[in-house]
Amino acid sequence: MLEDFINAIQNFKRNKTRTILSLLGVIIGVASVIVITSMGNSSTKQVQDSFGSNGLDVINIRAGYMRRNRDAVTLVFDEKFRNDLFNNVEGIKHIWYKNTLSSTITFGETSATTSCAAIEYGYLEMYNMELEAGNFFSVTDIEKGVQKLIISRDLANDLFPMGDALGKNVMLVANNVTFGFKIIGILKDQTTGMETSTAFIPRGFYAKKIKPNSPADNVLVQVNNAKEASQMVTTLSTYCRSITGTDSVRISSMQTMLEQMSEITNTMSVLLAAVAAISLLVGGIGIMNIMIVTVTERRQEIGIRKALGATPNDISQQFLIESASITIVGGLCGIVIGILTSLAVEGFRKMAFVISFEACIISFVFSVFVGIFFGLNPALRAAKLDPVAALSS
Repeated sequence: MLEDFINAIQNFKRNKTRTILSLLGVIIGVASVIVITSMGNSSTKQVQDSFGSNGLDVINIRAGYMRRNRDAVTLVFDEKFRNDLFNNVEGIKHIWYKNTLSSTITFGETSATTSCAAIEYGYLEMYNMELEAGNFFSVTDIEKGVQKLIISRDLANDLFPMGDALGKNVMLVANNVTFGFKIIGILKDQTTGMETSTAFIPRGFYAKKIKPNSPADNVLVQVNNAKEASQMVTTLSTYCRSITGTDSVRISSMQTMLEQMSEITNTMSVLLAAVAAISLLVGGIGIMNIMIVTVTERRQEIGIRKALGATPNDISQQFLIESASITIVGGLCGIVIGILTSLAVEGFRKMAFVISFEACIISFVFSVFVGIFFGLNPALRAAKLDPVAALSS
């Protein structure tokens, strides 16, 4: 087999133009598969990075629009709902309540309109948010509803372009009422999952001063294991439906969103890779045609080998190896070109470079299979040639 492989390489050198044309289909097919799968993986990673890994174990529950149903029950996010949820659904680690409001924060003549969240103790820590300066809310801050404020770095830059936001007193306008707050913490710039608010106040203050005794707008359920988040979404949907009698409650999780996005991206990548793989089949047909021509041109060589004692198996093996050698070389070149192209494209798009070694192996093996499959017919033709007829041609 080694001798047949060496002979095949020598034949490639004698017919360079023909060999290059044979390789093109295989190279383009393999490279296309690698580029498409790499771009799909890079897109998936970019989406995951934009959300970050924080909050993958958190599920968001909020009431939606009620359907017209006389028997429907309005779901109220009060302490009774929290206790019932925790006691009736297994796998819950913690439950947080949150209210959101649009507010305007002012310092001197500088003001900024932002989304503000009224949160409970441990909420920011649950999202693994880090402080650039200052402190998180304490249990006392939350329970007593003290007028303290934690803001993002971007909001701090807007309100305090000269710096030194920590410890400053600002005015916060909510529901057309002005309250004074002291900034006790500045958050670092970081991905925070599904949390988009840039200012945070104790929920105790919200429940006492802004909207007294109001229920929560959102329920954040933290599960014991992030891998269970998708299943927990279904469980919570069933639980809430059993209470309300409708599907009016909106339940979402970042883990579920990422899984759905990954599934869509992977499906599209597989479909596009399948389309790209068609070029391998086209290239295989080209290889078969060229091998048939090669067999016709080398009839005398085949006749001589048979006259010297070569068996039909030896002849068919020779041409099969030659056909497979084309796809082996083309597959290796396609892998290199595919990786370099992916690196260039993703560098231009400023995306993370993610190469799928599985795609490289599968596309290479498939290319070799194509070479053997489409080389089988010419090889069998060569093996069946009559040595006398071959030598006389």
